[in-house]
Amino acid sequence: MYCIGTRTMAPRVGGRGAQSLARALLCWFVFSSIAVTLVSSKTDDPDVSALNVMYTSMNSPSQLNGWKSSGGDPCGDSWKGIKCSGSKVTEIDLSDYGLSGSIGYKLADLKSVTYFDLSKNNFKDSIPYQLPPNLQQIDFSGNEFSGNVPYSISQMTNLKELDLNHNKLNGQLSDMFSALNQLTKMDLSSNSLSGDLPQSFKNLTKLSMLHLQNNQFTGSINSLADLPLDDLDVRNNKFSGWIPNELTGISKIETGGNSWSTGAAPPPPPGARTRSRPPKQEETNHSGVSAVKIAGIILGVLIVLGIIITIFSKRRSTHPPSYYLEEDKLSERRTFTPLSSGELSVDLPSESRRDFRELKSFKSPSSFKVPSLQRSSSKFLKTPEPDHLNSFSNNEFKNHTVHTNIKRSTSVHAAAAYSLAELQTATGNFAMGRLLGEGSIGRVYRAKYADGKVLAVKKIDSSLLQGDRGVEFTEIITHISKLHHPNICELVGYCSEQGQNMLLYDYFRNGSLHEFLHLSDDFSKPLTWNTRVRIALGTARAVEYLHEVCSPSCVHKNIKSSNILLDVELNPRLSDCGLAIFHEQRNQDLGVGYNAPECTKPSAYTLKSDVYSFGVVMLELMTGRMPFDSKKPKFEQSLVRWATPQLHDIDALANMVDPALRGLYPPKSLSRFADVIALCVQSEPEFRPPMSEVVEALVRLVQRSSINQIGEDLSASRRTDDSDD
Repeated sequence: MYCIGTRTMAPRVGGRGAQSLARALLCWFVFSSIAVTLVSSKTDDPDVSALNVMYTSMNSPSQLNGWKSSGGDPCGDSWKGIKCSGSKVTEIDLSDYGLSGSIGYKLADLKSVTYFDLSKNNFKDSIPYQLPPNLQQIDFSGNEFSGNVPYSISQMTNLKELDLNHNKLNGQLSDMFSALNQLTKMDLSSNSLSGDLPQSFKNLTKLSMLHLQNNQFTGSINSLADLPLDDLDVRNNKFSGWIPNELTGISKIETGGNSWSTGAAPPPPPGARTRSRPPKQEETNHSGVSAVKIAGIILGVLIVLGIIITIFSKRRSTHPPSYYLEEDKLSERRTFTPLSSGELSVDLPSESRRDFRELKSFKSPSSFKVPSLQRSSSKFLKTPEPDHLNSFSNNEFKNHTVHTNIKRSTSVHAAAAYSLAELQTATGNFAMGRLLGEGSIGRVYRAKYADGKVLAVKKIDSSLLQGDRGVEFTEIITHISKLHHPNICELVGYCSEQGQNMLLYDYFRNGSLHEFLHLSDDFSKPLTWNTRVRIALGTARAVEYLHEVCSPSCVHKNIKSSNILLDVELNPRLSDCGLAIFHEQRNQDLGVGYNAPECTKPSAYTLKSDVYSFGVVMLELMTGRMPFDSKKPKFEQSLVRWATPQLHDIDALANMVDPALRGLYPPKSLSRFADVIALCVQSEPEFRPPMSEVVEALVRLVQRSSINQIGEDLSASRRTDDSDD
């Protein structure tokens, strides 16, 4: 570089001093340009993609200078309302811009955003389930958001301020505040929220301001008694009971417009903790025994009495603790297996064969016979490497890869024995309030333990374990305990006492895929397109494990959306694995709309029958429809019969997709998803692919999806063929 050379290339302007000055200025300019280039960095791709989707979802508002529907550099180009740190977006402030539409489905990719303000706009519909996960401040006030407070907020452990006032939010608050111990201010006022306050409010140990006025809340406000509140407004609700004494001394409190009880409040329970308040001046200045001392003496007497009463009550009482009943009330709308198998069978017509590709010969055992299960070494299959999902690293598939070539253990995996007595206590003696659902092989109950552990208890119908057709329960336990896969509900424990036989599994509060798709839940619905693809892929890997890793192969025989449970991150867990022998005992149809045409009876089920049932689940994910819906016109009642002729119709796909997605999906991904469905639901079993090929097809779908070019994909109106297909 000539700046370092012995001679200058600058023109002479007179004298050595002028030459030196010119050379110094030129060198300074060059090095400054290089430094600026090195310091500035392009905005991270996931952040750009998420803001692109957000801009498109908001109907591309012209008032947002710099924003684009595809590409761009929000940090480098200073998009309006966007603040960054380095190459990462950290703040979104779009207050009072007259914005409308929705706010997109990729907000969870904004990992570094801590401040999110959309107040005083015209947004409607529900708040997306997926929000930036590390938010500290949320202000969505002054809009027209409907639905419920999104449950994903329960995972925002750094959240300090939440403001959702003056919207149209409705329904009951979920019990979602246990982990929000950094929250200092929450304003949910002027909505239509109802029901009792969740008990997890007690965990808001730093909450100083709470505004709940102008809603329809009911019940008591006792859960607020021990919070460090300085500003509480609960006006104009339907609260009842008494205002806790602990709240009467806070600096600012508004309680009018409720149905408070009159008369003196009942004394606190013996041993109850009271909230200390600064003593009033007149209580400390007069002579003699102060009111505070008198109160202390009374409290001491009450504590002693409380201890005595507690000791005797523990000896005499056998009733379950009251918090079990509270948990029951909060969980009444949640089910584990909400659908019974049913008796109705669907007579599906034989569709014309579609030879999409040449499939290798694959022989399937007729069924999974538990007694013949051998302790042989697991066989391995050639599967796609998990790193194949890295092409989707800019969306929610990142960090959700699942290994498929997992070896099946040959030893029982820590299935603990539980006593009947402790299960009776944990389930309130199998009370109806604890019933989660009833299937073809028995009822499922929720078991709650004092340490907070929650399990799902499946009571096996005793008739399935008796008589000539019965099987040994210990043998069932042995073989189910060998099933280990990240996408399978694994056995936690069992109980076999006094003629009672039960299987214990982890309890998933998010419930089943059936609930998310068909039993509208405001805090969790709708599932985004990427989440639906992830659920399909995870479930496919679980079935692949049963079919092609287990030796001998296991036929599930009951694949349906109500048997696909979702964990806290909405990853799928296939339940009822290894219980096919019980379905054979029942000798009945396993699921209306899920049965393959060849399955006239359970014993006719093969591996290819499972593939068909999985294809029906994929149809549910794509369309949001039930497998069989008697309320629809006759030709639309069977989902497979209605959908199959349209799966390769370019113009029909957009009309088939679940309206809850509101058009937020890549059309190419949708068409490829439909191609996989078409392979799975063919009427002839021999033309359906093995599950390993289904997994490969779904992985290729993820690889090929142009999710990062969201502007191009969302504007496309017709499906196009790719050269690599």
